[in-house]
Amino acid sequence: MKTLNINDVEYEIMENEQNCLDKDELCSKMTDYFEPYDYVFGDYAYDKLRLKGFYDSKNKNAKKINDIKFLSEYKKDYCSFGAKTFLIKKVK
Repeated sequence: MKTLNINDVEYEIMENEQNCLDKDELCSKMTDYFEPYDYVFGDYAYDKLRLKGFYDSKNKNAKKINDIKFLSEYKKDYCSFGAKTFLIKKVK
């Protein structure tokens, strides 16, 4: 299990397609907006990193738009075909 520390929060790397996760770039984009989320998903569109927060399905704040069980639908609907992606999970 590979982990990384971002803004004093420990994350486990769940997926890292094509070894695309760049910690320095991720750290520059991770703001306090992502603190409540259980997962942070990243994808590269036109060589720019986009981030999206997701909740664990058991989290009371989870809705279809941000429930991790719908990640595959999000990838299909909002990510470019073949985009490099990664997923990190907050370690509690």
